[in-house]
Amino acid sequence: MSDAEADLESGELLHRPGALARYGPILLLTLGPILAALVCSSLILLAVGVDPLAYYGYVLRRGLLSGLGLSQSLTRTAPLLLLAAGLIVAFRAGIWNLGVDGQFLLGAVASAALAPAIHGLLPGWLVLLLGFALAGVVGALWSVLPALLKAYQGVNEIITTLMTTFLGISLANALVKLVFLDPGTTVPQTRTLPVPDRLPRLFDTTVSSGLIIGLIAVLAVHVAMNRTAFGLRLRTVGANVRAASHFGLSVPQLTVATFALSAGFAGLAGASEILGVNGNVRADWNPAYGLMVIPLVFLARFHGVATIALIFLYSVLLIGSESAARRLGVPQTFTLVLVASMLIFFGIAEHHLHHRMRKAG
Repeated sequence: MSDAEADLESGELLHRPGALARYGPILLLTLGPILAALVCSSLILLAVGVDPLAYYGYVLRRGLLSGLGLSQSLTRTAPLLLLAAGLIVAFRAGIWNLGVDGQFLLGAVASAALAPAIHGLLPGWLVLLLGFALAGVVGALWSVLPALLKAYQGVNEIITTLMTTFLGISLANALVKLVFLDPGTTVPQTRTLPVPDRLPRLFDTTVSSGLIIGLIAVLAVHVAMNRTAFGLRLRTVGANVRAASHFGLSVPQLTVATFALSAGFAGLAGASEILGVNGNVRADWNPAYGLMVIPLVFLARFHGVATIALIFLYSVLLIGSESAARRLGVPQTFTLVLVASMLIFFGIAEHHLHHRMRKAG
């Protein structure tokens, strides 16, 4: 929890009259980094001889204004939202779960291995439900070691979760190539779940219903973290571990629960991508969605609705940048430059906010 959020929770900012006076500075310091990053990225485009208006025009037309592009942007949003839900839980509780990519891939492999194997033996809805359930459990189990080391030995979870990410990615590839390999294909991959048996599409479009699952997950986490006793316990641990222990909270148990929830959501994100879009996992596949979502969650200041908006914006940039890359010769990875700029300006804005609050206090 940031200092600004702690002040909002404790009521120190609530005496200001009007919603604009209360939340205006926070809103400004959220939108400000986005606008600054757009300006900075535009200057970089100009420096390499590319018209920034043309670039962003292609991005908007391909990622938002065309029917197919909008459908692809919304579908891409689904797994990112599930990852964001897990990260919000972890970060609000003061836990740095940086292992979401490994948890995501292992959940994806688990669902890709189970669903085609039981396809035709059980009703389609049950196949999907079991695929999601197994992916969530596998993701949560992969976080057990970092969770226990953090909870009972005080080992820094940044190190352990990064290590388990590399191990998880390697293990996922090994499982695809050695254990769950589809012998009927020349490309190393798992068996494929038929398109008609994947998650249903929304309103006769190509948008996966995984989008609804992701939206529900983020909103449910937002409500749980702000309106329930369990969420209050997690936020208390995140704000001050010693105070949480003083009030009788079991910090080790809450730490393990936080890891399990966060990693479980990452596993569900993997299942959403496989059971809703891809249908299988290919060897060496790693979209690295976790690295994309982490700065967006911070930029949204762990707020559920703001996170949804920023992730959708990022999905539009991802899909639209494909068109801009082809037409203007800008590398598709330029989107990462834009996100990195947002994160830098976010850090500057956060420092400014803290400095101003210290002077006011």
